Amino acid sequence: MDALLPLISFAFVSSITPGPNNIMLTSSGIWFGFQRSVPHMLGITFGFGVLLALCAFGMGAVVIALPQLVLLLKAAGSAYLLYLAWQLRAMRVAGTAAGTGEAAGGGRPMSFWAAAVFQFANPKAWVMAVTGASAFMPMLHNHPVWLAILIYCLVFCGINLPCVSVWAGAGAMLRRYLERPLWRSVFAVTMILLTVYSALAIWL
Repeated sequence: MDALLPLISFAFVSSITPGPNNIMLTSSGIWFGFQRSVPHMLGITFGFGVLLALCAFGMGAVVIALPQLVLLLKAAGSAYLLYLAWQLRAMRVAGTAAGTGEAAGGGRPMSFWAAAVFQFANPKAWVMAVTGASAFMPMLHNHPVWLAILIYCLVFCGINLPCVSVWAGAGAMLRRYLERPLWRSVFAVTMILLTVYSALAIWL
């Protein structure tokens, strides 16, 4: 299948590069560990898979054609990222030790469904889904539509899940090096700034 290798390459590059999901997973790995971040990772891939399917059916083009809806999605994505930045600030102010995020205002990892729903307010996810559908669905025209969409979504999600898992794993590995309050504070400030930047970058 001529489309398979380009699709795998696109899925890998777009999934492994920094974005709201990956920044959030790194923070989750730090504060809660890899295992407790698994529902977050699975929710991302599930929600993104649904978004991929909808865009492959043509919904992405409809959304892009409605400026008001695009504006609403951007506003929702920015608001949620700023909320996450505030949560990270609360953890830092509380002096929460790595891996004990519950002590800071009842913090807990993002749930499966929250992560899934967030994909519909994540501009990077929309760009990936719309671009992927427009680029690769025509290359699968020899298959029935339902089979082409299934192949497209399964391949993309099969690449996406291990890619996002890398970021949560990296965060979990960093936990052992952040036992000192100074380094923990430096990391927290860095993640706060990156999260705020992601919220602002939506509008650039």
